[in-house]
Amino acid sequence: MFYTQDIAGCLSGRIGPAGPRDSELGRRVALAAPALAALRQWHKDGSLPLLRLPAREDDLPELEAIAADYRARFADVIVLGTGGSSLGGRTLYRLADKGFGPPEGTPRLHFMDNVDPASFQALFAAVDFKRTGIIVISKSGGTSETLMQFLTCLEPLVLAVTEEEVAAHVTAITEKTENPLRKLAQRYGIPIIDHDPKVGGRYAVLSCVGMLPALIAGLDVRALRQGAQSVLDTAFAAKDPMDCPPAVGAALSLLLADSRGAAQTVLMPYLDQLNDLSFWYRQLWAESLGKDGNGTTPVNALGTVDQHSQLQLYLAGPADKMFTLILGTAAGTGPRIADGVAGEATPKYLRGRTMGDLLDAEQRATAETLIRNQRPTRLIHIDRLDEGTLGALMMHFMLETIIAAHLLDIDPFDQPAVEEGKVLTRDYLAAMG
Repeated sequence: MFYTQDIAGCLSGRIGPAGPRDSELGRRVALAAPALAALRQWHKDGSLPLLRLPAREDDLPELEAIAADYRARFADVIVLGTGGSSLGGRTLYRLADKGFGPPEGTPRLHFMDNVDPASFQALFAAVDFKRTGIIVISKSGGTSETLMQFLTCLEPLVLAVTEEEVAAHVTAITEKTENPLRKLAQRYGIPIIDHDPKVGGRYAVLSCVGMLPALIAGLDVRALRQGAQSVLDTAFAAKDPMDCPPAVGAALSLLLADSRGAAQTVLMPYLDQLNDLSFWYRQLWAESLGKDGNGTTPVNALGTVDQHSQLQLYLAGPADKMFTLILGTAAGTGPRIADGVAGEATPKYLRGRTMGDLLDAEQRATAETLIRNQRPTRLIHIDRLDEGTLGALMMHFMLETIIAAHLLDIDPFDQPAVEEGKVLTRDYLAAMG
């Protein structure tokens, strides 16, 4: 396993009445057996392509060729899309770019998922479109934000390279339907990668949606998929749902919500490179489960940053949250305070310590403090952060979400409530004249 899940801090043995007894949890987890059976059947008959993605190889040669071309020709790559078309790729990219630029030999990726004019004006001023590639992603091909992003980018691109050369700078990812994005791509002869209509955007990170940006960034996408496959293998092999970590996580979250009022679920990794994972998870959980009065509210946090902004509320505010902390192996890593630095002004507890020592102590201290204050706290431990581990974590949360939806008897793959806002947006635009 690429990670381990420790739920002891959510149970009554550690936090008293604030957590369920082992027997309560056992009964709730047992209810996930039909969900696991459904997942096995969906995998067997191919009706849920998401479950087949980790084992795929046939789609990679085309994506690898595009990625190699982009790496060779471009200094910057703009990824246009919103929601699931952006958050998964952005999460993967953080493995390559820690915030200070990409590895040598790879372009810098810019994930533009909003339609803030100021951001696009700054982007246009920062890149040379002659050395810039664009990936435009919309499953439906009709997402108004993505169309606006792309149409806005076309003018500076055409001015830089001429209309005839646009196709050499752009790749479109969309469903194989007569949709606006596909028509735009065909207008300019832009290469199109077909988005599987049965893979929803927020579940698409292991498809071309996430794999192409990851390949351009130089990541090992086979290792990423292998990590995801390891979680699937464990789930499919589990004779008892208690042996399937995503099933346990789903049942525990819903049990805490139903019986202990945990209406919010906080995901708090302690590694900067997992910060975007929290934003990806937030959409996955909220959009999949928030239906018919169901669902809990996902909250993203980052240790140690949010120890100084949210922890007071977490410890002394309403007892309405479940916490999931992702803890890395940090002790002994990073820069060390050299002997004699700052002399006696250096606090004794920091002398000779590495930065990783402090991170390790803080993540363990936060976990223990939450538990001592009877806040249900799940710990996910990882030994290293690489493609395999990230793939495993993302598949864990996707399965956990699907199983939770099965337990709630709702569809985890639709989002009917957001359609009203889309219709109103078009109405308001039309009314502008």
